[in-house]
Amino acid sequence: MPIERRFPVLPTMLTLGNAFCGFAAITYAAQVGPDTQMSEMLLRTAALYIFAGMVFDALDGAVARWTNQQSEFGAQLDSLCDVVTFGVAPAFLMRQFCADSIFHTRIIWGIAALYVMCAILRLARFNTDIERDDSHSWFAGLPSPAAAAVVASFPIAMNAVRRWLDPDKANLLESARQVTGWLNTALIQSLPLVTLAIACLMVTQLRYPHVMNQLISRRRSRIQLIQIVFTVVIAFVVGEMIVLLACCWFAFAAPLRPLWQRWTPRSALRHPPTRFPPS
Repeated sequence: MPIERRFPVLPTMLTLGNAFCGFAAITYAAQVGPDTQMSEMLLRTAALYIFAGMVFDALDGAVARWTNQQSEFGAQLDSLCDVVTFGVAPAFLMRQFCADSIFHTRIIWGIAALYVMCAILRLARFNTDIERDDSHSWFAGLPSPAAAAVVASFPIAMNAVRRWLDPDKANLLESARQVTGWLNTALIQSLPLVTLAIACLMVTQLRYPHVMNQLISRRRSRIQLIQIVFTVVIAFVVGEMIVLLACCWFAFAAPLRPLWQRWTPRSALRHPPTRFPPS
């Protein structure tokens, strides 16, 4: 007689919510057309769905641990859904966002395809390492949700730049309009290169912190608290642009830190670089 398998309902539904957000992001990005204003709204909505998928991705694991319902099925299902939301959806979003880029269409397509493959490799490696004793404090390589957040932050930042370019703001200086116009162009032209870089970072052995676990489980020093307050103040000043700045900082601080320590010997002595053990 076959054995009936039972699966945890709530964690599974949260994980499938992650996949739903990824599919919704692809659906909205696919509707981009010649109408610039409508296209920007669709791309921003697609980006918000990717961030919503990150919320579901964080909740399903937490709920599974709180209810003691962790299973191999849940781990595999989580990675399959992550491929959609943090692999395919960001790559397709980048392709649609950079339609007017100076890069050839084939180059944009190639970068998007490379990003998807690196995301799949990153998730497959995580699945094979999941049985090891892990404190859930660090990741080897840029996590796929963080990589997706970098890509999704560009349409959100574009929305902030468009508001700065609002023609109804008569008090906006002409020099300020030129700067915001330059930012608008820079976002479109730089995203392919940024996507290529974070695709490579996903398959490295660089050490990235598990932000949520460290925020919950560790006490903050006075300097760290000041940094958090400073970040909140900047968020009020630059608005949605803080999402782009924070995501890029998280993604690129790890590879840039060894270079900084190399050129500043005193800093290297005080904070020797840490390396993740090879898999």
